[in-house]
Order: sequence, then structure tokens, then C-alpha cells
Amino acid sequence: EARVKFDQNDMFAERARSRVVLLQGEDSDTLRLWKVLVDVSTGYFNEVYDMLGVLLDDGDIMGESAYRHLLPTVVERLHESGMLEESEGASVVYLGGKWVNREGDPFPVIIRKGDGGFNYSTSDLACIIDRVERISCDELIYVVGTPQKQHFEMVFEVASRAGFMDERHTAKHINFGSVLDSNGQMLKSRAGQSVKLVDLLKESIKRADNAISEKNPGLTGKDKDRISKMIGIGAVKYADLSTDRTKDYVFDWDKMLSFEGNTAPYLQYSHARISRIFSLSPVSRKSMVDSSIELFTEEEETLARCIVNFAESFDKSISSMQPHKLCTHIHATSSAFATFYEACPILKAENEEIMTSRLALCDLTARVISTGLELLGIQSPEMM
Repeated sequence: EARVKFDQNDMFAERARSRVVLLQGEDSDTLRLWKVLVDVSTGYFNEVYDMLGVLLDDGDIMGESAYRHLLPTVVERLHESGMLEESEGASVVYLGGKWVNREGDPFPVIIRKGDGGFNYSTSDLACIIDRVERISCDELIYVVGTPQKQHFEMVFEVASRAGFMDERHTAKHINFGSVLDSNGQMLKSRAGQSVKLVDLLKESIKRADNAISEKNPGLTGKDKDRISKMIGIGAVKYADLSTDRTKDYVFDWDKMLSFEGNTAPYLQYSHARISRIFSLSPVSRKSMVDSSIELFTEEEETLARCIVNFAESFDKSISSMQPHKLCTHIHATSSAFATFYEACPILKAENEEIMTSRLALCDLTARVISTGLELLGIQSPEMM
């Protein structure tokens, strides 16, 4: 609502801009109001973190305000470097080069606005100073949406030219696309407002609970609640992480909660299926650690390759900062297991040697799936 009023009401917009200047100037009344908003926001964040299993707390928060004492320092250092210029009452930096507007004029990095307020660029530069000089960071990673690509390119360039960073430091913008509805528009609620993640997660858990009721009516009580949460939360996480982060994707409840295809429920079901096999096995799962594996069929070989290549897939995902590569490999492993399961008798194998070998292969498959999902922040249920 505030965003709409800011865009449509000039008086409201002017009051908002003035309040920002007062906040940056540490006006006591404005700070009091700001603290109320921070507390409300922090409470919401913590609720979401708890649902997602994110191990962050209030002590980890370093909001924009944490760097406000460095804002004058940014201006001072840029002035001393000779990079700061005055333009229509504002203090700006012109980088030149590729950063020009449609008319070919240099595009400014606004450091201090004409009303005395500081801009986003100033806060980001102050943050870089803090991270480099106080925390001694070598690599700075900014996970922010693709629309901010040019902003960060320019901020990083200013920081480098001004000496806030040197050749020892790297700053990377890890951009990501948008979540769209079925019409290709930004995902909104029925009322036309931005969707709250906490509401989306609760809805996903509810839908997962309904799906479990259909597939496994015998699962009830606390076990059902626990597994519904695993599936619901996992489905939302995986839908996001399994897509190339640079691309937009369509939010589709039916697809993300499906027990088929490249989805979290499919992978979780594969893990639960293996757990079920061991619950019926005459051989303990712990004994699989020292078991030898012999590959008698093409299906076994394909599955074994997936298991062996897991570490390489993980390394590629980390080095490129693209989680979807890991998701693709976990899904390939689960698909290979499904083919293996249909083609190769396990508990009814020809003899004990083959059974033990295939059980060991099952155990390693489950380890790959659960480890991969755990790296993505997703739990692997023992039953579904």
C-alpha cells in the first residue's frame, strides 16, 4: 500500500523522502518509528526462518542502518579520490565507458541527493568498506534479483576505482529471476498484493497434507504432520532451486507438489521407497557400509555412475553458484534408481550375493539423495 501511495501521491512521496533524510540524520522521533518497523519485520523474518530451517537469528542481522555511520566516510573518500562531482545539487560519480543513457550521456552513480539524503549506492559502498576493512572479507557475494544487475556493476566499479577494494577482493552479483503466475505476470495474491512467503509455505504444507491423505490414508497424527511439513516446505524450496537462477519461472502448485518429474516430492518418495526396502530386508542397513558391489546389469551401471558422479556435480554447482545443477543430478539419480528398481529384483534376487550387492547400491543411492537434499535445505522422510 505504501508503494502505491508513493507512486500516486506526490505529497506522500515528499513526506517519505523527507523522513528518509531525517532517519539518516538520526532524528529521535524517526528512529523510534523505524525501530517499531524493524521489530515487526524481524518477527516476520524469524517466523519464516524457523519454517525454512534457516539457522539465522537476530545476531546475524546487518541491515542497511548498520552502515549509516560510514555514509559520510564514503562521501569523504570519494571526494578525496577526485571522483565525486556535483550535478544539479547532487553529489555523483560518473564512470563513463559503457554506463551511458540512451542519448550517450554518462550515467551517474548518485552518492548524495540534492536534499542531503544518501542513496542506495552510498549504503552499498559503506557496506563494502565495512566488509573489507572490519571483517576482512576476500569475496563478497550479493544474492539479489536480476533487475539490480547494472546497479551492482556500477557500485563494484566505484569501489574498485576508489580503492575500497583491491586485487585481493572480488565482488559478485548472484542474480536471480522472478516468480511468475500462470499468465506470466509477477506472482500476486488474489487481492493483487505481493504474496507473503509465510502464507505460501503454510498453503504448501496444507496441500502436501491433502496429498498424503490420498496416497497414504494410514499415515496419521504427528507423523503425518511432520512429513507434510517436510514435503510442503521442500516442494517450495526445490521449485525455486531447481530452476536456473538467472531465469524467471512459473509458480505452479500442481507441478511442484507432484510425485512425478523433477520435484522434491519425487526425490523424497525415492528416499522413502529405499527406506521401505530396508525395513523388509533380512540384512541390516548398517552392514551395507562394508559390502562390496558388483554390477550385473546396465541399470545397475547407470545408477552406479550417478552415485560416483555426485561429488563432481556438487563441485560444479558450488563453483558456478547454480543450485539447479545439483538438483538435476539428484533427479537423474532418482530416475536411474526407479529404472533399476523396476528391472532388477532386490529382495527377491537370484542369490544372497546379488541381493546384498543391490541393497548396498540402494543404500548409496539413499545417501546421495538425502545428502543432496540436505545441501539444498530439504529433509528426506523415511516414509511417505
